[in-house]
Amino acid sequence: MISEKSFRLDGKVALITGASYGIGFAIASAYANVGATIVFNDINQELVDKGMAAYKEAGIDAHGYVCDVTDEHAVTELVAKIEKEVGTVDILVNNAGIIRRIPMLEMSADEFRKVIDVDLNAPFIVSKAVIPGMLKKGKGKIINICSMMSELGRETVSAYAAAKGGLKMLTRNICSEYGEANIQCNGIGPGYIATPQTAPLRERQADGSRHPFDQFIIAKTPAARWGTTEDLMGPAVFLASEASDFVNGHILYVDGGILAYIGKQP
Repeated sequence: MISEKSFRLDGKVALITGASYGIGFAIASAYANVGATIVFNDINQELVDKGMAAYKEAGIDAHGYVCDVTDEHAVTELVAKIEKEVGTVDILVNNAGIIRRIPMLEMSADEFRKVIDVDLNAPFIVSKAVIPGMLKKGKGKIINICSMMSELGRETVSAYAAAKGGLKMLTRNICSEYGEANIQCNGIGPGYIATPQTAPLRERQADGSRHPFDQFIIAKTPAARWGTTEDLMGPAVFLASEASDFVNGHILYVDGGILAYIGKQP
């Protein structure tokens, strides 16, 4: 029988990568509110300190670590340290990511590889590191932060779209390999989310009109608004909880309907 308890994460250790701010921080906060112990990493001490201050201000007792998630050795050491200091990881959210908005013909192969390394190789590395602990426990949840670019292309994001498309298929393959071990691997595909990083795209112009990109997004979204980080909290809790124990290999798009919509007739 379904109940509020089905969505609780009491006693669970949740590792959210790159969760000093933004989407990762919102998901971690949601998990803390339903009982999980929060562990996060970031690329340098400055970002970890920034995250720790934000969690403290929110009343969350988080555990922060410096780790480059593209470094397999460093990730292996991180997971061992978490298991020793906090506990075995029950929930992994592969949130760390980057984007480089560069036209394909102007993008170097090294720039392309960097995006693939952070957005696709790193989720493989971190998942590989936590799965053994999940196998010992006989259960686990892995949630990959995919994107609408797992399904769509757009100018200047060839590397990002390639990485997120690959992450969608990695999600399905982890499900295929470890579903029988009671490990569920799913993805969340955010739409356009209002964050500090996207704030310049939403600023009103000098004449009071919307920014052209803001107009574009509003016109393409049936909900007629940008998403918020709070919009991702419920889906993230669902996919981390026992309420989703028979949901596996699925990408849940939280996009206000963009993927379902061809757009208004001119």
